[in-house]
Amino acid sequence: MAKGPEKNTKNKALHTKLLNRKKAKLQEDKKEKALRLKALVTKMNQKKNSNESDAI
Repeated sequence: MAKGPEKNTKNKALHTKLLNRKKAKLQEDKKEKALRLKALVTKMNQKKNSNESDAI
């Protein structure tokens, strides 16, 4: 019996590699954004606390 056409595993592997790279980059960007937001929030909380203590 004939096996049929060969599967295109090379392009599949490259595509998967690119998709994994894209996912990793998006995840890294998300982590960086979260860290920046966290730093900003702590900075604003410190500023708020110092203003409250100055007012009292």
